Amino acid sequence: MMEHNIIPSPGARKARKRVGRGDAAGQGSYGGRGMKGQKSRSGYRIRPGFEGGQLPLIKGLPMKRGFNNKFKTEYSLVKIEDLAGFDAGERVTPEILYQRGLVSNLRNPVKVLGNGEIDKAVTVVANKFTGSARAKIEAAGGAVEEV
Repeated sequence: MMEHNIIPSPGARKARKRVGRGDAAGQGSYGGRGMKGQKSRSGYRIRPGFEGGQLPLIKGLPMKRGFNNKFKTEYSLVKIEDLAGFDAGERVTPEILYQRGLVSNLRNPVKVLGNGEIDKAVTVVANKFTGSARAKIEAAGGAVEEV
């Protein structure tokens, strides 16, 4: 047996359908495109999101644009003025802030903001501090501890 004698078995290879080559070929007249209309024309293509001229959903719902970063860290925020209610020399931890109702849950890390004034020396334990909050706590004689 020679290489040029090898042929595929009957039915293994199927001829492609030649559309629009006359009625005798079986796919003539309209060539499988139906009658008239945008989809029957040559060069037919509509862009993604096109709704046939109706106002597209993306234009009718502008507030739905963009995205939400699911990896963003949400902090429980505590102001310096909220820490003024603690006694001098006291150690303020996220657990104590939760007990006093200054943070709503302990799942989120705590960040101390520099809003307000503090005149007592307290040790504040939190995950983050703004620059102004750190300066105000240390100026009052307190200490800052980052977890």
